[in-house]
Amino acid sequence: MNKPLRRVAVFCGLLVLALLLRDNWLQYVRADELSTHATNKRVQIERYANPRGNIIVDGKPITGSVDSKDEYYKFKRTYVDGPMWAPVTGYASQAYDANQIEKIEDGILTGNDDRLFFDRTLAMFTGEQKKGGDVVTTLSGAAQKAAYEGLGDKTGAVVAIEPKTGKILALASTPSYDPSTFAGYSRKDEKAWVALRDDKRKPMQNRALREIYPPGSVFKVVTAAAALENGNVTDINKATDTPEGWKIPLSTIPMKNHAQGCANASLNRALEISCNSVFAKLGDEIGVKKMNEMAEKFGFNAEQFVPVRSAASVFDKAAERGGNAQAAIGQFNTATTPLQMAMVTAAIANDGKLMKPYMIDELRAPNLDVLKKNEPEEMSQPVSPENAQLLQQMMENVVTNGTGGRADVKMDGVKVGGKTGTAQHGENNAKRPYAWFISYAKTDQGSPVAVAVIVEDAAGVSREDISGGGLAAPIARDVMKAVLKGQG
Repeated sequence: MNKPLRRVAVFCGLLVLALLLRDNWLQYVRADELSTHATNKRVQIERYANPRGNIIVDGKPITGSVDSKDEYYKFKRTYVDGPMWAPVTGYASQAYDANQIEKIEDGILTGNDDRLFFDRTLAMFTGEQKKGGDVVTTLSGAAQKAAYEGLGDKTGAVVAIEPKTGKILALASTPSYDPSTFAGYSRKDEKAWVALRDDKRKPMQNRALREIYPPGSVFKVVTAAAALENGNVTDINKATDTPEGWKIPLSTIPMKNHAQGCANASLNRALEISCNSVFAKLGDEIGVKKMNEMAEKFGFNAEQFVPVRSAASVFDKAAERGGNAQAAIGQFNTATTPLQMAMVTAAIANDGKLMKPYMIDELRAPNLDVLKKNEPEEMSQPVSPENAQLLQQMMENVVTNGTGGRADVKMDGVKVGGKTGTAQHGENNAKRPYAWFISYAKTDQGSPVAVAVIVEDAAGVSREDISGGGLAAPIARDVMKAVLKGQG
């Protein structure tokens, strides 16, 4: 063979070798990645080739599937009370993929999960239609309805937790959206998607999990917990050494109180009337390190997965004295999700033990066999049982004698503890404040529910009338009532 032909042969051989290597790389090494890639249309077609399994609340499906009458996408997702449940379910769309539970548990819902291999194989031999499994949630339909209807046309969010288990009972966010409106891939679905995406009210934002807000005075329960745990306060009814004009460290600015009678107020009285000076001074005395340690025991500075990811709430561990004093009353850089404040409240109501929050109870096969059962899991013990009971006394005093009276459920044998908060925000506090309320209900058997409510905005309510006790507390009350009645 002459030299030119030999070179051509070698070059062709190298091309064949490269082709073989590339082919094997695609077929074996990257097979799983490509088969599940978001832009692989076969994945979407397969996802909607059969009816999806359902997301279940109180034993009933809040989702469904209908015949799309389409050549490729055979079935389309439907939702029962879609706007109410959207913060829980997320969406499943032929055109726009999926999110939240619909995305996280897609394998179970489509029937493609490895744990459903036997069901798929059996369907092939019997000729039955392939079916997806079900996701059973921890949610209470009554509590969710109370939360959603309580928010109404307000912008805000509600989270309710069962303190002894960590089960999420309600997760509402408004304004919301109906996932059914863009479940297909028609022009109509596209128009609905674009309208929601561009809506300045952000209806697709899950405010309960993904939005962080300045907590304002509801954070004072965390500061109170740190004061008790670190021995800065040993008697909640003893007067503190707090002058009315207590100045913020490294500043000449006195801490402003919005209540009368805060000079030397006891911890109990200071929480009842929400004295900024008492809690800011305590935060300074405790110090940023120990304040941060307490905040992190409650879950701050870490993302939570329920299993949907929740944004990390923030306590500034590097703040100087002045910033730390303001952070101790829920200002400065302190920011939190409604889920996080529900966790704080649940831990206090559960005698200081924080349970990991979750909203999926079990995963079921199409034949109703349980594939996975989630069990309660302890996350931390932020405060001792003794100190938790002191915090309960103070929070119950807020409802009985303080600013949280509108949260009282007024049911025999039930005590309610709470804390109001009105969080200023914006440059020079120019924007409308946020109204917060955190609370729990307690019976002789313990606490069945802890709630966090934030009202970000309420149309028709003047700035002067925005308060946690006025706007948020009645919503918390109705959610607690719904849970208590469900137990009765």
